[in-house]
Amino acid sequence: MKATAQTPADVLVAKAQDRSALIGIVGLGYVGLPLAMEFARAGFQVLGFDVSKPVVEALTQGRSHVQDVPSADVARFTKEGKFAATTDLARLHEPDVVSICVPTPLSKTKDPDVSYVLAATNAVKQALRRGQLIVLESTTYPGTTRELMLPALEGTGLKVGEDFFLAFSPERVDPGNPKWNTHNTPKVVGGLTAACRRVAMAIYEPAIERLVAVSSTEAAELVKILENTFRSVNIGLVNEMAIVCDKLGVDVWEVIEAAATKPFGFMKFTGPRRRGALYPARSALSRLEDAHAQLPHAIHRAGGRDQRGDARILGRPRGRSPERAGARGAGQQGAGGGRRLQEGHRRCPREPGPRCDPVAAAARRGGVVSRSARPQAQA
Repeated sequence: MKATAQTPADVLVAKAQDRSALIGIVGLGYVGLPLAMEFARAGFQVLGFDVSKPVVEALTQGRSHVQDVPSADVARFTKEGKFAATTDLARLHEPDVVSICVPTPLSKTKDPDVSYVLAATNAVKQALRRGQLIVLESTTYPGTTRELMLPALEGTGLKVGEDFFLAFSPERVDPGNPKWNTHNTPKVVGGLTAACRRVAMAIYEPAIERLVAVSSTEAAELVKILENTFRSVNIGLVNEMAIVCDKLGVDVWEVIEAAATKPFGFMKFTGPRRRGALYPARSALSRLEDAHAQLPHAIHRAGGRDQRGDARILGRPRGRSPERAGARGAGQQGAGGGRRLQEGHRRCPREPGPRCDPVAAAARRGGVVSRSARPQAQA
C-alpha cells in the first residue's frame, strides 16, 4: 500500500512498529514518569508535560522525584535525546500520542474531582491535529472518556476513529512494589472505536509486556473501578476482622496467615491497613444513576469503612494483640463497622459497653464464645 493511500490509523501503527512515533505524557508523577521511561526504553522519543516548573527543571537535569524511577534512568534517556520535559502545553501538537496521567482526587464530599482531566483535555483540544492518539490513564468514573473528553475533542471538527483516536487505559501502578512495575503489569486497553483500540494496542505493545483489549472505554473504566472496589472491600473486611480479633484477644495476623493456607476461595491481603487514595465505587458509580440504583448498599458502605478504618488497629505492628480495645477504639471505627458490631446502632458510644461488645452480640444471636478468646464448638 502506498503511503499516500494509508489512513491515519495505518500511519500511526507503522510509526509504532518502527518506533518513530513521538510519545507525549501529560503529568509526570508516579504514573506518568514510569510510563515515559518504559516508552523511552522501548526506543521511542518521549516528551513529558507537567505544570510544575521545579519538577520539569529537575528532570531536565537528570533528577527523578519518583520512587520507582532511578535518577540514572532519567539522566541517561535525557542525554540520549529520548526524553525531554516541558511546561509548555502549546507543544501538545508535536506528539503523535498524548497519554494523560493527571490526578483525580476525591472532593470533601467524596465525589470525583475531574478538574485536572478537564484541564488536560482542554489543553489537548487547543493543539489537536489529525493523526493523533489521545489516551486517558487517570482513574475516573465510567463514561468520562466518551461523555467528557469526546465532545470536547470532536468540537475541533475532527472525527474520532478517522481523524484522531481516543482510548482509555487505566493505570495499575503499585509504588514501591519490587515485583510488579509498569512494564510487566498487564495493561487493559479500550478504544472509542475498533480503530482507536487497534492504534492504542500498537502503541503500547513495544513498551508493555502484556496487553488486554476490551470492547469499549466504558469497559476499561469499569475494570479499574472493579479493581479498586475489590481492594477496598477486602481492606475494609480485614480491618473489621482486626477489631473483632482485638476484642477477643486473638492475633489477627495469625488468623490471616492461617486462612491464607487455603488453596482456593481466599486471597491473602497484607493485613489491616489503609493504603493509598482509593477511588471507591460509591463515588464513581454515583455518576451512573441507573447503575447506582441497582448497586448493593454493602459496596457503598465498604468504601466508607476503608476510608475511615480504625487508625489504632491499622498502626499496630505484626504480632501485637492487646487484651482489650482502648476506650475510644470502637468509636474510631468506620460507620459500617459500627453498625455491624452494634446490631443496628449508628455509632459506638465513646466508652465501650455491652452494645459494642462482639462477644455479647454473638451470645445474643445464640453463639457460644469463650471470654478466653478461644471459640468453643456449638452444640
